[in-house]
Amino acid sequence: MGNEAQCIAKSGGKKVTGKALLETTELIFRSDSLRLKIPFARMKSVIALNGELHVQSPEGSVVFELGPDAEKWAHKILNPKSRMEKLGLKQGAKVSIIGKLDPELEAELERVSPDFECGAIAKDTEWIFLITETQKDLAKAANIAKVMRGAVALWIVYPKGRKELTEMDVLNTGRKARLKDIKVMSFSSTHTALKFVVPIDKR
Repeated sequence: MGNEAQCIAKSGGKKVTGKALLETTELIFRSDSLRLKIPFARMKSVIALNGELHVQSPEGSVVFELGPDAEKWAHKILNPKSRMEKLGLKQGAKVSIIGKLDPELEAELERVSPDFECGAIAKDTEWIFLITETQKDLAKAANIAKVMRGAVALWIVYPKGRKELTEMDVLNTGRKARLKDIKVMSFSSTHTALKFVVPIDKR
């Protein structure tokens, strides 16, 4: 997806190899000896120079050797897309929400879809969000799939790092419901989202 890379990071006199992840609101680096999580909001400066991404924050300076991706990542950090844009929602989108809606998501939805439906699936819906915290929540995907028609998309939102509800659980549930998974994204600092659609030959 262009948002993760094996690279060398230089920080505090250390030079280590690991994986860099460009998330929705933060830059993460993981290795055996160095782990970093730098929120965009705390970055004082972001510069791409000669294949290196230089990031300055109150915690110090870090240089990521990303090659051609350095400029792309710098642009994404300095010009972040909104969550609604990343999800594919445009102004006036017809949205239905199943599950608990947090205040931040509600406010974002109201800006692009003032008449979104919560707790039920509207007949003219284009986007369905299933917010899950448990296996019981996830089980609702089977009935949702039965009413999906045409190009309607289902985003299943689930917690990160929870053994009782994993990405594989979500994938298996969607596939068992005869849906096709086509995209995954970091929904927030605590949740991931997987996008499912009806296969083209079944529409």
